[in-house]
Amino acid sequence: MVSNGETAPEFTAPLADGDVGTFTLSETLEAEGPIVLAFFPGAFTRVCNHELDTFQNRLERFTEHGATLYGVSVDSPFVLNELRDQLSLEFDLISDANREIIYEYDAATSFDQYGIDELAQRAVFVIDGSGTITYAWIAGNPGQEPDYDEVEAAARAAAE
Repeated sequence: MVSNGETAPEFTAPLADGDVGTFTLSETLEAEGPIVLAFFPGAFTRVCNHELDTFQNRLERFTEHGATLYGVSVDSPFVLNELRDQLSLEFDLISDANREIIYEYDAATSFDQYGIDELAQRAVFVIDGSGTITYAWIAGNPGQEPDYDEVEAAARAAAE
C-alpha cells in the first residue's frame, strides 16, 4: 500500500462530473490544493452508497478546510454519473474502469465468493498540495467504513 510521506502516484482518468471530463492528479492538486480520494468497491451497493452519502453530508466540512473530495471506483463514468444523480452527490467521481489507479494505490481487491475480480478496495488517501500522501487507510473488509472524523482531521491538516 502507498503510505504516509510517499508521493502520490500520478494518474489521468475519466471524471464523472455530470458530464464526462478528465481528471489529472497533478493538475487538480495545482488548482485545488489538498485532495481526498475515497475508493469504493461498486456503485449502487448498500455500504458504498452509505459511505458516499456520509461524505456528502460532511462535504462542507472538507471544503471549509480547502480540501476537495473525489470518489474512485472501477465503474464506468456513465454509471458514476447516474450514481451522482441518484444520491444527489455534489462531488465528482473518478472512473478507474481500466483498473490502473487501484493497482497504483495498492487498493485492488476481489470478491472471490461471487467470482468478481479487480474492484477497488474501500480506502481513503489524503494528498496535500505538494502531492504527498498525508493519510492512508484501507479497510480490513468490504463492510468497514472509514473513520470519517479521522479523514476530516487529515484533510484539515493537509490544508494547513
